[in-house]
Amino acid sequence: MFYEDVFGWKINRWGGPMDYWQITTGEQGQPGIDGGLMKRQGKEPGEEAVISSFVCTIDVPDIDEYLNKIKQHGGKVAMEKSKVPGIGQLAYCFDTERNMFGIIQPEMNTR
Repeated sequence: MFYEDVFGWKINRWGGPMDYWQITTGEQGQPGIDGGLMKRQGKEPGEEAVISSFVCTIDVPDIDEYLNKIKQHGGKVAMEKSKVPGIGQLAYCFDTERNMFGIIQPEMNTR
């Protein structure tokens, strides 16, 4: 699965009555946030679809390394990395099902 391969997350199907997957993003006691994922309830966004909701952004230690991993695992870059002054480097990408997400390398880690 895309996010397991790129970010090393653990994704397991929930045992309840709906299609829902539990996501573990890191080791217990480490900074991070776990979450969940459910099946898309509508059509896949079109090629020219605008952003119509919030975009989850993932903190990464090296933006270039993760942009390469995303491409290697079938994802696409929607917006190339750019510097956000005082924040870091930010890029937006699509996973293999055209879900948009962001990656950010905080300024303390930028070169």
